[in-house]
Amino acid sequence: MSTLTISLEKVDFLPPTRVTDDTSVLTLKNLVFEPLLKWDDGFVRPALFDRWTHSVDGREWRFHIREGAIFHDGKPCVAEDIIGFLDGILEAVDTFGMKWSYARYLKDARLTAEGPDVVRVENPDPIADILDIFSEFYICRFDADGRPILGTGRYRVVEFEPLKRAILERVNGKVGPQRIVALAEKHAEARYAQLRDGNIDAALNLERVEGRLVFDTAFDWGRAINTLSVMYYLNCSQGVFRSAQARLAVNHAVNTAAIAEEIFHGLAVPSSTIVSPFHLGAGKANLSPIGYDPEKAKRLLDDVDASGPIRLRTPTFMPERSPAVSRFVAASLEAVGLEVKVETELDRPEYARQIGRKEMGDMAIFDSSPHSTYRILNDKISAKTKAVWWQGYDDPETEALIAAANRAVDDADRELGYARCLTRLHQNPPWLYLVHPIDVFAARKDIGGLSIDHKGTLNIR
Repeated sequence: MSTLTISLEKVDFLPPTRVTDDTSVLTLKNLVFEPLLKWDDGFVRPALFDRWTHSVDGREWRFHIREGAIFHDGKPCVAEDIIGFLDGILEAVDTFGMKWSYARYLKDARLTAEGPDVVRVENPDPIADILDIFSEFYICRFDADGRPILGTGRYRVVEFEPLKRAILERVNGKVGPQRIVALAEKHAEARYAQLRDGNIDAALNLERVEGRLVFDTAFDWGRAINTLSVMYYLNCSQGVFRSAQARLAVNHAVNTAAIAEEIFHGLAVPSSTIVSPFHLGAGKANLSPIGYDPEKAKRLLDDVDASGPIRLRTPTFMPERSPAVSRFVAASLEAVGLEVKVETELDRPEYARQIGRKEMGDMAIFDSSPHSTYRILNDKISAKTKAVWWQGYDDPETEALIAAANRAVDDADRELGYARCLTRLHQNPPWLYLVHPIDVFAARKDIGGLSIDHKGTLNIR
């Protein structure tokens, strides 16, 4: 087809120093830009870097830029472009004003250009997890008007009204429509109505309708389990959840299958550990969700000092449906004998900053979005790094397993190492594991070549 019109929750191109898990933004980024490496269910595949080599000990890596990589203004993409892009991210802060974790991962690394086509990474310790890190970076530049829209991907931006619409034109490759029109519509119900009225060809993130989604057979549908985890941080530093028994007990107390069915209207699946089934190590670990067993929860709590109310904190969104989930969880914990006080924070950015400052009460609902197992362990679990999202979990066995996984270099060894970490965190959970949402799109029957991946990105072929 010559033109494809899609409706997204948001239409935007973020500055190079901003990394996001927003599915609408990622959909556009995947069309206009290229990631350094393409994430593929825990592993990576060639992308802007089409090949790479490493020393036997994993301390030195060389990444080669694919031949013919040219920005949409005609400038060749060279190693210095990538080094400058990476330096910008390492100095930047995130949406909430917090420094990106990438600066910590690469604090001892030396990144240099070896000629125009090769980026060299040297690190004192093995750094095979650089593969995960590079899969999150989409190389872009500012155009003459200061807009971050110049990429090396299949499509170039020909028109862009921030938060309203973008028009893309295919400039290389033979796959995909010649033009893509992306329209911004915040509300899922309205996006679905646009499709029903024949005003668009496809709509993304229809799982976000308020009620149960009606899968009209007049359209083609696609769905995929997202790598994002909806979970509760548990305060492992003070209070009842210092106890491993208490943390395991609350995981047995909550019927996550009921949350998936009743609150997410069947568009979610229960979690089993800190990551999704598609993260590195999850397939090898092959874990099932912790079983719903309120009687076992009560027995585990018999030996725990649970006096005083549990402070359960929640925002109004991010994760979606947070208030409803928090009411359900509070009732579940009260059913096994715990007293719960729900506290709602209306300012979502401030809520994130509070959690980062460890002002989380006893438990706080959050979403964990990195598709890198390494990143989640480093940012949120490890007592060695004590990073911004770490909430006091300190288990020497887990720490030893993380260190071993971080030292692994070959894919098979990394997968096994991270599988062992995930298994231990299933046995001794730091969080209350809940669900992974299912992302949904719909398209006209005569539209082919559309699919959705586990990051929620709409792929167009």
